[in-house]
Amino acid sequence: MAELRLGPLLRHTDESSATVWVETSRPCAVEVRCSTGARAHAPTFQIAGHHYALVTVTGLEPGTSASYEVFLDGGAVWPLPGSAFPPSVIRTPAEGDTVRMALGSCRWAAPPADGKDPVGTDALDSLATRLATDPDAERPDVLLLLGDQVYADETSAATRNWLSSRRDLREAPGGQVADYEEYCHLYYESWLDPQIRWLLSTVPSLMIFDDHDVVDDWNTSAAWLADMRATAWWQERLLSGLMSYWVYQHLGNLTPAELADDATYAAVRDTPDGTDVLRAFAAKADADFASVRWSYRRDFGRVRLLMVDSRAARVLDEDRRAMLDPAEAEWVREQVLTGPGSYDQLLIGTSLPWLLPHLVHDAEAWDAALCAGERGARWARRGERLRRGADLEHWAAFPRSFADLAALIAEAGSGAGAPAGVYVLSGDVHHAYVAEASWPSGGPDARVVQLTCSPVHNSVPVWMRLGFRFGWSRPARLLGRALARHGRCPRPPVKWRKRGGPWFGNQLMTLTLHGRSARLRLERAGADGRLRTVHETTLTTP
Repeated sequence: MAELRLGPLLRHTDESSATVWVETSRPCAVEVRCSTGARAHAPTFQIAGHHYALVTVTGLEPGTSASYEVFLDGGAVWPLPGSAFPPSVIRTPAEGDTVRMALGSCRWAAPPADGKDPVGTDALDSLATRLATDPDAERPDVLLLLGDQVYADETSAATRNWLSSRRDLREAPGGQVADYEEYCHLYYESWLDPQIRWLLSTVPSLMIFDDHDVVDDWNTSAAWLADMRATAWWQERLLSGLMSYWVYQHLGNLTPAELADDATYAAVRDTPDGTDVLRAFAAKADADFASVRWSYRRDFGRVRLLMVDSRAARVLDEDRRAMLDPAEAEWVREQVLTGPGSYDQLLIGTSLPWLLPHLVHDAEAWDAALCAGERGARWARRGERLRRGADLEHWAAFPRSFADLAALIAEAGSGAGAPAGVYVLSGDVHHAYVAEASWPSGGPDARVVQLTCSPVHNSVPVWMRLGFRFGWSRPARLLGRALARHGRCPRPPVKWRKRGGPWFGNQLMTLTLHGRSARLRLERAGADGRLRTVHETTLTTP
C-alpha cells in the first residue's frame, strides 16, 4: 500500500482553486477530498526513484474555508491517525479581502522535540503552535519563504551521520550534500518536523531559493564559478540542487494555468520516469541561465507580488556584471509596469536585500569596482578574495543592477495610478530591519521601503551583530564614503534611512495589506515557544 512520505503542502490558492503537493512511497493515484464536496486527483510522477504529485483542486467558492483529506489509491493518509493538530484547510480569498503575508528566510531544520536546539526556538514552529492552539489567532493568507529553505552546505550532525553511511566524508564534498537523494533527505529532515508539516499543509506558501539551497556564495563571480566547475563534485551538486528545487519548491509556486503550459512538467508526467527529462532541464539552466525563469508573479486582488530570482539569473562576466540577465530584467520590468493603476501595493521579493546598512553597501560597491579593475590588477585580485571571504554579493555589488532597480521602482511608483507603497522583501543577512528610500530629486509618489527579515531559525555571531549595528551609524557612513571614493564609485541614485532595527533572533514579519493601507508587525520567537511582537508600525494609509 502506498504511504505518504512528505506533505501535504498547500501551495497556490486563488478564489476558486488550490494546489496540493505530496511525496509518496510508490506510484499511486493521489486524491484530495474537501469538506465542501470538491474532489480532485492526480497520478504520481517519478524522479530518481521518488514519487510526487501536485493535485489541482477546482470548483471552490470565493471567501470560503474547507477542510481537506488526502487519499492514496483510495486509502486515507492525511490527517495522520491520532494527530493533535486541527484539520488542514483550504481558504479561498474573496474580492476586497485583507491580505496578510508572513515572510522570512534562512531556516535550519529544527532538531527533534527531545533534542537541544543550538539556535533557539524556530519561528515557524511557534507560528504553527499559535495557529493550532488558538482558532481565533490571526492567520497569514500566504507564507513567503525568501531563501535558504534547506542548507546543502551546513548539514546537521544527524544528517552527516546519515551521509557517512552512504559515502566517505573524507572525500569532497565531505559533510555537504552531493546528489539528489541527499537533497531529498534535507527536505525530509526539515519538512517532517510535525509543526512545520501541519503549518505547510494549511497555510499556502510561496518560495524562492538563495545560496545555501545550493552552496554558500552561489554565483558570486565568474572566477568563483570557474573554480567550482573545476571540482569533481560541483556539477552533480548543482544539477541535483536545481532538480530538487524544481520538485520541492518551484512547482508549487506556479498557478494551475502555468502548470498546464509548462513543457517540462508535461514531459515529466508523460514518461514513466522523468529523471532524464528533469536532469536535461537542469543542465540547460546551468549552461544557459537565460533559458529558464525561476521568477514569478502573483496578484492577490490589488496587491502585486513579484518574486525575483537574484541567484541563478546573474550575469557574472566582470565587463557586463548584472544581478539579472537582460531577458530576466526585461521580464521583471514588464511585470512591474503591466496594468498601471491595477494594483494598490507592489511587493518585490528578492532573497538579497536591495538596501543594506550604509557601510555594507559602500563596501560592496567599492569591492565591485576593485574587481572590475578600477584600481588595477593587484587590487582586483584583493577584491575577489574579499568578495568571497566577506560575502559581498548583494545588489550593491552589482551597481548597475542596483541603479536599474531604483529607476524601475521610481517609474512604477510615480504618476497617475501609482501604488501607495513599494516594498522590497528580503532575507539572507540573519537580522531584521526597516529602511525607507528617498530620491534626491524626482522621486516616486509611492512610499518605498526595504523590509528585511531573517532568520526564521538560525543565528548570527556577536561580532556580526555589532558590525550590522555599526553599519548604520554616522561614522560608518563616513568610512563607507571613503571606500567609495577609493573605488571611484558614483553616489547611489537613492538615499535611505533606517526606520527600525536592527533586530536579532528567530523572527517573522507580517505585512497586512488592505486597499492602499499597509501595516507591518515583527515577531520574535521566545524560549517558551511563543511569538512576541517587537515592532509594529503603519507603512501607508488610505
